Amino acid sequence: MKECQYKDLDTSQRILLGPGPSMVSPRVLRAMSTPLIGHLDPEFLTIMDEEQQLLREVFQTENVLTLAVPGTGSAGMEAALCNFIEEGDPVLVVVIGYFGERLCAVAERCGADVHRIEVPWGEACDPNDIETALKQRTYKLLALVHAETSTGVLQPDIAAISSIAHQQGALVLLDVVTSLGGIPVKIDEWNVDIAYSGTQKSLSCPPGLAPITVGPRAEEVLSKRQTPIASFYLDLNLLGHYWQSPHTYHHTAMISNHYALRESLRIALEEGLEARFARHRKNAEVLWEGLDELGIPPLIPLENRLSTLTTPRLKPGMDDAAIRHRLLDEYNIEISGGFGQLAGKIWRIGLMGYSSRPENVLLLLAALKEIIT
Repeated sequence: MKECQYKDLDTSQRILLGPGPSMVSPRVLRAMSTPLIGHLDPEFLTIMDEEQQLLREVFQTENVLTLAVPGTGSAGMEAALCNFIEEGDPVLVVVIGYFGERLCAVAERCGADVHRIEVPWGEACDPNDIETALKQRTYKLLALVHAETSTGVLQPDIAAISSIAHQQGALVLLDVVTSLGGIPVKIDEWNVDIAYSGTQKSLSCPPGLAPITVGPRAEEVLSKRQTPIASFYLDLNLLGHYWQSPHTYHHTAMISNHYALRESLRIALEEGLEARFARHRKNAEVLWEGLDELGIPPLIPLENRLSTLTTPRLKPGMDDAAIRHRLLDEYNIEISGGFGQLAGKIWRIGLMGYSSRPENVLLLLAALKEIIT
């Protein structure tokens, strides 16, 4: 047998404290090693049924059309937009950071007539400003980010914003990529029509699937489309037929990723959602206190601050990249820098899912103290 010139994989065991991916539980990794079966095997279809119900519990919804789209959170975003937008549809997007910008870009590619509410990076949007914009014309869709990964901002008042949008006849689309599984997400209570997420953040699962849930109002809009959905792969009608009995073939499912997602959802519900949210908050508070002591306090005011992702404001003259490289090289810790308007001004520190543990927080703070003081 010829010897391969490439060596066996031997990647570092990083402590992942960036904006994603987060660290993965050994239970999830073991689930991924389960033998493959076919994507239409009765056993796998049972797993999909269980996965759907687990997703409903974590989304806190009864929505029938709840599933995992193949792809990362960006695929979830595209699915959430391309299924409900037809050429020329007016769409209002709340932009509080980079991923609000991406919502605009994807909606435009879907043919929407996109209007924006611009909010300075680092701030949340006032619901009154959304109400004012919605009253200026009729919009088919209001899209916004719940937990903005680029800034560390939590957009509050989702229930109030949904009520305002529905009074004006607009569907509500919510990005919960960085919040699902780490911060309360209450789809039915908040009357959100469409929401999507990713597996690699607070659910602590490898990237590759994008949970999405669609409520009755949005399903009705989907059923009344006048034109075909531009994407075959992300067509929620076709995906729904695959996920629901009699399970019509649509694509070859990512079997191992579904094993992983099912297990990560089980872990979340075993912990209990409220206990899980409290853990994320407690660990974040320890981090915030430590960052204050180091003179690099969080950028975001407490009332709008994410517990899953913290953005400390760097001191003038701090070498952003050099410090992060030392963290990686000397302590095996990954955090990320800012980008866009906040490049070189902040770090992005993720405490999501399995990464949100006291020992990780204390190690990071000790390492930063050693490096910057």
